[in-house]
Amino acid sequence: MTITFIGHGYVGLVSAAAFADLGNTVWVIGHTKEKIENLKKGILPIFEPGLEEIVKRNIKPKRLIFTLDYTKAIPSSSVVFIAVGTPPKTNGEADLSIVFKVAEKIGRNLGKYTVVATKSTVPVGTNKKIKKIIAEAMPKNADFDIASIPEFLREGQAISDTLHPDRIVIGTDSQKALDILLELHKPINSNNVLTNIETAEMIKYAANSFLATKISFANAIAHLCELTDADGLKVLEGIGFDKRIGSSFLKPGAGFGGSCFPKDLKALIAIAKKQGYDYELLKTVEKINCMATVNIVTKARRLLGGSIERKTIGVLGLSFKPDTDDMRDAPSITVIKKLQESKAIIKGYDPIAINNAKKILKNVEFCNDSYSVAKDSDILIIMTEWNEFRQLDLQKIKNLMKKPILLDGRNIYDPQTASRIGFTYIGVGR
Repeated sequence: MTITFIGHGYVGLVSAAAFADLGNTVWVIGHTKEKIENLKKGILPIFEPGLEEIVKRNIKPKRLIFTLDYTKAIPSSSVVFIAVGTPPKTNGEADLSIVFKVAEKIGRNLGKYTVVATKSTVPVGTNKKIKKIIAEAMPKNADFDIASIPEFLREGQAISDTLHPDRIVIGTDSQKALDILLELHKPINSNNVLTNIETAEMIKYAANSFLATKISFANAIAHLCELTDADGLKVLEGIGFDKRIGSSFLKPGAGFGGSCFPKDLKALIAIAKKQGYDYELLKTVEKINCMATVNIVTKARRLLGGSIERKTIGVLGLSFKPDTDDMRDAPSITVIKKLQESKAIIKGYDPIAINNAKKILKNVEFCNDSYSVAKDSDILIIMTEWNEFRQLDLQKIKNLMKKPILLDGRNIYDPQTASRIGFTYIGVGR
């Protein structure tokens, strides 16, 4: 089947590469000439484990074609996926301007019958607006149906999530469109959830908001355990064995970030507000997440005797999670900026995200490795649970530091081991 993806971010590029690897001819439309030219050479704008290999493997046989030109890709495709960004506005609502611009361009270039499927995360009712925009822009002899196929990709595991998903949600009111989409997804073994369009639109927001709720619940329990001398990690382990609850996302830490949870949480609160419902639960989830990040700063200040002015603070991990270079809403940004407000000196390192971090964080000494960060630091803060950090020589780290203080924002080290080496150690919920 010949298909098109509009957008080459995490969702568009990973999905396009996966479908090309399954034997389809896949067009990828972008809007930046430099990025498209780089993609043609196999140079990717994002980091995702294993993605570069799949992209390069499919460029040569022309199963994966990168272009700026809608006129070639759209008319030849049976399915066109919209996979562009929907960043939050200042009021929390999703900014749909790019989605609607793309919809108009799709409409102008439609020819034969085409399924237009939205992978971008959009509020309920958006696909109906997309349908109207396309219908007004398309030639008289064109024909199409719309569908909503939300993505559930985890950065760092996006390829596996595309090829081995927990479920594939397909929302459409057209049997013809459904048959084509089921045929396209046939090589992917998964549970198919078939719904109307509005339900599919809502599922993505509901899923991410629930996962965010689990993380904030874990952080709230961890904070309470710190106040009562209970072991937060054991408490969460104990409830996680309950099959009704499960252990996934019950890991306390420095708060969640990234391209989905903060954005989708705000968007669902905004969607509810438009319907006259004050979603207090999700507002609290958001508040607890902010507190979890700020608590790292509070702990650092306490460990350094109350003042952090002119203290050298080393930060290991800058991306919002491991195995990605994504800095969007990374908790490290909030922590570093708040430390800098108190005139702390910041040193930082991340295995992959350094270049993206440099665009966001100013007046930070970016180092080439963890040991350089540790050298002469008064405290070391772990903000991202990269496996590389689990393998560090903690004795060497201690010897390099001005003061052996370790603030483990992701609970990757054993407290007893760290203390035995000579660290003043504190984690989250411990």
